[in-house]
Amino acid sequence: MFTDTLLAWYEENRRTLPWRGETDPYKIWVSEIILQQTRVQQGWDYYLRFVETFPDVGTLARAPEEQVLRVWQGLGYYSRARNMHAAARQIMDLHNGQFPSQYQDIRKLKGIGDYTAAAIASIAFGLPYPAVDGNVLRICSRIFGICEDIALPATRKNVTDICLKYIPAQNPGDFNQACMEFGAVWCTPKNSKCDECPFANQCYALKHDLVGTLPVKSNRISKRERYFHFNFYIYNNSTIIEKRTGNDIWRNLYQFPMQESAEPSRIGDSAMIMELKEILTHQVIHAFFYLKNLENKPELAGNQILVPLDQLHNYPMPKIMTQFFDKMS
Repeated sequence: MFTDTLLAWYEENRRTLPWRGETDPYKIWVSEIILQQTRVQQGWDYYLRFVETFPDVGTLARAPEEQVLRVWQGLGYYSRARNMHAAARQIMDLHNGQFPSQYQDIRKLKGIGDYTAAAIASIAFGLPYPAVDGNVLRICSRIFGICEDIALPATRKNVTDICLKYIPAQNPGDFNQACMEFGAVWCTPKNSKCDECPFANQCYALKHDLVGTLPVKSNRISKRERYFHFNFYIYNNSTIIEKRTGNDIWRNLYQFPMQESAEPSRIGDSAMIMELKEILTHQVIHAFFYLKNLENKPELAGNQILVPLDQLHNYPMPKIMTQFFDKMS
């Protein structure tokens, strides 16, 4: 009953998306990675641009990392792009350039977890693995009355077991996509369409007035406040940018020369021309930008280059840098 109702709803209400109906595991993979931490409307153009630039695994594997990051620029969470690049090379090295067709082999690729592996395995290869994401945790918590914290592994296993019970041997990909779609557009975190819900007669949350309560999720993420001071040097219509290294955020992206302070106080005597803030999953970045005109050609550190202002768009940069340029234009 649950499966038939869900699939009937999906047939009637599914959105037209550029990856909808796709059977190429590579393109399904790209879409799933882009949609992690990204809304559909934002990810749409990035998906089209990514598969146009890198139409297959081999093209992605052969591309330099800087090009991959440049195409990804603006989506954030750059480790997703770096992991995809590494996974493409794994596929070339370990699977002769063919995307693996077994769940266990897909799961071993860099950056692919249980959910993404199940999505690819079910949609591309028809394997009955449930893809449990936040949408699925929410609809199952509400419909089946799961009142335990969905952040707990035991709760996720419970939801996975429920989905295993209902996922059909035929077209498991449609079942997974229907679950995701139902949570994304119907059984939403807020303002869900309970009055028109096909599961209204069986939904535990609706019967017990718990739609606003379920799912239960503990808020365990504490955000670290960081203060970045960027120096926007101008010399002969050029500026200095540096490549971030180490195992910190924005690795291998370019930025203005930067100092980090423990407090939000200004650094140096240069004029501060802008203050921006970016909220990441575990951090809040407070960025202060200082303008300084140089009379003499600057000496550069090993990770720095002098770039004409009109060539800055060729270098992959974190979102906070592109926001700066947008506001300066």
